[in-house]
Amino acid sequence: MNRLYTLIPNMLNSIPLPSLLGRSWGWGFCGFCALSLATSLTAYAQRSTINLKQWQFSRDSINYKAVTVPHDWAINGPFDKKWDLQYVAIEQNGEKEKTEKSGRSGALPWIGRGFYKTTVNLKRLPKTAVLEFDGAMADPHVYINDKLAGHWAYGYNAFRVDAAPYLKKGRNEISVSLNNREESSRWYPGGGLYRPVQLVMNADAATINPWGCYFRTESIADGKAEVSICTNINNADKTLSIENQLVDNAGKVVAQFKHGDFDAQGNVVKTLTVDDAQLWSPESPYLYKLVTRLYRNNKLIDQTSQKVGIRTVRVAQWDGFQLNGVSRKIKGVCLHHDLGPIGAAVNKAALIRQIRTMKDMGCDAIRTAHNMPSTWQMEICDSMGMMVMAESFDMWIYPKCKNGYALNFKQWADKDMENLVLNHRNHPSIVMWSIGNEVPEQWSKEGRDISKHLQDICHKLDPTRPVTQGMDQAEAALNSGLAQVMDVPGFNYRVHKYDKNIRQLPTGFLLGSETASTVSSRGVYKFPVEPSDSKKYADGQCSSYDVEYCPWSNLPDDDWQMQDDRDYVIGEFVWTGYDYLGEPSPYDEYWPSRSSYFGICDLAGLPKDRYYLYRSHWRKDVPTLHVLPHWTFPGREGETTPVYCYTSYPMAELFVNGKSQGRIAHNPGSRLDRYRLRWNNVKYEPGEIRVVAYDYDGTPKAEKTIRTAGAPARIVLKADRSSISSKGEDLAFVTVSVVDKDDNACATAANKMKFHVTGAAKFRAACNGDATSLVPFNSTEMPLFSGELVVVVEGLKHGTATLSVSSEGLPMATLPITVE
Repeated sequence: MNRLYTLIPNMLNSIPLPSLLGRSWGWGFCGFCALSLATSLTAYAQRSTINLKQWQFSRDSINYKAVTVPHDWAINGPFDKKWDLQYVAIEQNGEKEKTEKSGRSGALPWIGRGFYKTTVNLKRLPKTAVLEFDGAMADPHVYINDKLAGHWAYGYNAFRVDAAPYLKKGRNEISVSLNNREESSRWYPGGGLYRPVQLVMNADAATINPWGCYFRTESIADGKAEVSICTNINNADKTLSIENQLVDNAGKVVAQFKHGDFDAQGNVVKTLTVDDAQLWSPESPYLYKLVTRLYRNNKLIDQTSQKVGIRTVRVAQWDGFQLNGVSRKIKGVCLHHDLGPIGAAVNKAALIRQIRTMKDMGCDAIRTAHNMPSTWQMEICDSMGMMVMAESFDMWIYPKCKNGYALNFKQWADKDMENLVLNHRNHPSIVMWSIGNEVPEQWSKEGRDISKHLQDICHKLDPTRPVTQGMDQAEAALNSGLAQVMDVPGFNYRVHKYDKNIRQLPTGFLLGSETASTVSSRGVYKFPVEPSDSKKYADGQCSSYDVEYCPWSNLPDDDWQMQDDRDYVIGEFVWTGYDYLGEPSPYDEYWPSRSSYFGICDLAGLPKDRYYLYRSHWRKDVPTLHVLPHWTFPGREGETTPVYCYTSYPMAELFVNGKSQGRIAHNPGSRLDRYRLRWNNVKYEPGEIRVVAYDYDGTPKAEKTIRTAGAPARIVLKADRSSISSKGEDLAFVTVSVVDKDDNACATAANKMKFHVTGAAKFRAACNGDATSLVPFNSTEMPLFSGELVVVVEGLKHGTATLSVSSEGLPMATLPITVE
C-alpha cells in the first residue's frame, strides 16, 4: 500500500459561506457572558481587525470585573475536592467498581456558568463583519445588542459568527454566555474565553474567505516545487480580480499570479512553480508569506497575509513516514491544552517555552490530545519546526463521562471536523489529522462506519494529509475492520501486541499513537527500586527512577525496543510531554492529588529525570550525560541506593567517593539496560558520586558529579529569558532553587518562598510541580518541591522589573528583568 499526502490542504468541494457563518443551530439560553471594553472604530479601508482583549466577566451575570482575554476563570482556585467530585469506574483503566475520583478534572472551580461582555463603537457600518472565536469553554452563545447571533457547542473548536446583521452605528454590546457541565471532562478543561476573540470587518461585500483558501505542495524535484493556491471569495462577481504573491524571507516575490475568473463557488485555483524552493522541516522550518489581494475594478478592497511552508508528507509500507521524501520515525509527545499554573488561557510565551523544551529533548512532533489546537499553538509549531497530529475529540456516541462530547456527537461531529480542517489546514506543521481517541465503538461495525465517515470529511477538505485515531482495544478494532479503515492505524500502548496487529493491517505499518504512560514525581526516589505497574505510596508521589507505570501501560524502553527493531513502527507519541491538571493516575482515589504524573516535564515545566532518558535516545546531534538520584539521603547510610545514568555515550564508570563501582555498557539484551546504565547495588554513603562517560574506544568524553548537600545557604534565581515584551502578556519563567554554602543544589529542600515583583512587570503565577499541593497558583507564597519551583512574571510596560524572593533564614535574592 502506498499513499501520498502532500502539504497544505486542498478543498475538493468548497463549503459555501453560509455553512460557516451565522448558521442557525437551534440554540437555547444557558447563562450569559458579559464584558465591557470600549473599542472605537472610526473608519476602515479594506479589512479591519479588532482584537477583543478587554472584557467584563461575571459568574452570576450581576457582579462584573475587568479581565483580559484569553482568560481562564477557574485557574486561581481554590483547589477543593468538591469541584466535579466524581463517583465512577474508569473503564479505560480497567476498573469495574465505582470509586470516588476527587481530582479527575483538576479540583478547580471550572463548572457552572460564566458571562462576558464588551462594547465596540462604530461610526460607520461595515458591509461584512465576522466575530472569530478560537475557542470558548464551553457551549458559547454569542449575543450582539441582546440578539442571539451564534452558538457553538464544543468548547475546543474555533467558530465564526456573522455579526453584520446585528451591528448598528454607535455603541454595540457583544456578550457571551458559557456553561460548563459537571462530569463533562476527563481532565481539566478550564472555563471562559480562554482563546483569542476578534472582530473582522470589511467595507465591501466581497471579501477573501481564509477558511476557503488553501496552499498545497504538489511536488518537489530538482530544487523546484509545484504549489497549488486556491483563493475563495465571498460574493464574487465579474468586477473582481485576485492577486497571489509568494514572498520569501528576504522579501523577494518568488511566485505570483493574477486572475479575474471565478468558478461558481467563488474559487480561483492556480499551480505555480517555485525555483530554489526552501523546504519546511523540524530541522529547518522555512516559512514563506502568501499575500492575497482582492480588487474591484482594479481598486484594492481586501488583503490577507499568512505564513505557509513547502513540504510533502507520505506514508507507505516500505518507507514508513516520509517528510520531503526522507523516511523518519516520529519522536512525538502528547500535550494537553492547559499551561500549568496559567491554566487553559492560551499564551504565546508559555507555548514557545513548551515547544522549545520539547525540541531541546529531541522531540519533533506533538499530538494535541484530545482536542482541537489553538491557532497560536499551530503558528508557533510552524515557526519553530514541530510536526503536529491535530486531534479532534475524545469520544463519539458512547460516553466516557456523563456529560462529555457524546451528548453532541451526532449533531455536531461533522461540523466540528469541518472547522478543524478548514481552520488549520494551511499550517505546514500539521502532518496528520486524528478523528478520535480510545472510543468505545472500536469493536463495532458502527465504529468502522463512523471512522470512514470522519476520515472522508478530512479527505474531502484536505486530501494532502493522512488520518489516524488512537485505538486502545487492538483485537476489537482489528476484528471490526475499524483499524484497517484508517490511513494510519494508531495504537495506544500494548506494544507486545504489535507483531500480531501488523499481520492484519493492509497498510504494512502502524503508529504508536499513545505510548509509555510512565509515572514519576520530579526529584522523588522510592526504595527498593523495582519495575511495577501498581506502586502507590502514602505521600501520593511516584518514584523518579522511571520504573513505575500503570496497568495498561509500559516503560519507554519497551516502546523503543519495538521502534528500533521493527521497521513497520513509524514512530510514537509519548503520554505526556508535560504534566497536566487532572487525571492523577495512579492516585485517582487519593486526595489531595489533583494533577498528572505522566509528564516528562512536571506541571511547572521543569524536566524530570525521564526528560534526559528521552534526550539520550532521541537526540544524537549533542551528547547527553545525566545521573540520578541526588546524593542527599540522611538516614540511608549503608543501604542499597541504585545509581542510574542516562547517556548517549556507549559506556560509563561510576565512582562513589573516588572508589570505582565498575564500568558498564549498554546491553541490547536487557530490558532496562539497553537504553540506561544502572549500578543497582550501590550502598549509600555521604560525599559524592561521579560518572565518567567513554566512547567506543574507551576514551573519556564527559563526566558528571553530584555531591551530598548541606543546609540551604542562599536562593538562586534563573529566568528562561533576560528580557520580555511589554505587549501581548509576555511572560518570563523564573526557576527558584536553593544551594548550600558550597553551591551544591539542595535537591530535597522544601523551604517556603515568598515572591514580590516591582517595576515594569507583575507577578502572574507560581508552581512547584507537586501534584498534591493545594497552594493556589496565584499565591505569593509557596514551598519548594524537591528543591525547586517556578515563578511566572508578566511584562506590563517599558522599563525594568525586579523579582524578589525571600525565605526565612536565607538572604533575599533579586533578579532584574528587562521589559521592552
